[in-house]
Amino acid sequence: MFRAKLIVSALVTAIATVGIALPSWALPLSPGDRLRINIPADEGLPETDRFSGVYEVNLDGTLQLPFIDPVPVVGLELPQVQQQLTRLLINEGFFQPNFLRVSVSIIEWAPVQVTVSGAVFEPGRYLINPRQAGGDDPPIVPLTGSYPPNRYLTVAIQAAGGIRPEADIINVRLIRGGIEQVIDVSGVFTGELLDDVPLIAGDRIIIPEREIIQSELVRPSQITPQAIPVFLSNLSLPNFGGNVQVQQVAYGSRFSHAVIAGKCVGGTTAINARRRATLIQTDRTTGQTRVLDRSVEELVRESTDNQDNPFLMPDDGLVCYDSTVTNVTSIFSTIGTILNPISGIELLLRRIFGQ
Repeated sequence: MFRAKLIVSALVTAIATVGIALPSWALPLSPGDRLRINIPADEGLPETDRFSGVYEVNLDGTLQLPFIDPVPVVGLELPQVQQQLTRLLINEGFFQPNFLRVSVSIIEWAPVQVTVSGAVFEPGRYLINPRQAGGDDPPIVPLTGSYPPNRYLTVAIQAAGGIRPEADIINVRLIRGGIEQVIDVSGVFTGELLDDVPLIAGDRIIIPEREIIQSELVRPSQITPQAIPVFLSNLSLPNFGGNVQVQQVAYGSRFSHAVIAGKCVGGTTAINARRRATLIQTDRTTGQTRVLDRSVEELVRESTDNQDNPFLMPDDGLVCYDSTVTNVTSIFSTIGTILNPISGIELLLRRIFGQ
């Protein structure tokens, strides 16, 4: 069920000081955001004396306009910036109140650094909404807009590798300027309405953990991986070159799917039914390794739960072993090759020259 919980202590102060708007999640400014300031009343002034122009929010969170002290704007929304500039320009005596109109619009939203921790595959610090090549200079034709598609909560979670199956997605914590909000992102999976929160520089995102594996979260989505890498090894004795590969599989695939993808199952039942497969999973948080060994025939025919047929996780390893029948066949094949002088010489040359 879709829910959104908000910690509302000091709500009025929070909105005024850090620019957190409810419920539309308007986007406050961050360092590097590019603005166009337009003041019609200064059109008759020399260009060097005008306040109108394109500005970038400084690293210290201020706007540097001519003739006035730097204006703190980080954490403010555009209407708040307009009000603050209007008040300053009037108080400094540059314009009369009846003639001053200030318009502030976005030209480009900057990349921002955010941190993501908790129940994600790759916790850490991430730069989201990176600038495209050639985006360092303002456009010749001034463009404005207020929708940065890559500066949202779901993008940051995806950048951190996506949520793990034990994530508590209805209690995602967003900490901004000392104010904490609890956000429900379950709409990503249910299709219900979701307020995807726009982010600013310095935001902290914490994904709490539950004590259970939630199968419904193990599928491609906005906040989970689309595909994951799995190491597959299906090495039979005659294959001297080996057959170890990294293969991308859809997120949500299970141990049995990897066995099929690695061609460890199928073929002649009498020969291949007794082959075995081993899944190696390492918990990146604790470093603990889990090893699960199963008969491939039992795996594909008798798997019933997450314990005997678990979901694949990024960088899992799968090893397939030959059955006794396959091993005996390989031994006789090798003996026959050795006893055949021509084949033995050819095999030796291939191994020496790697052909």
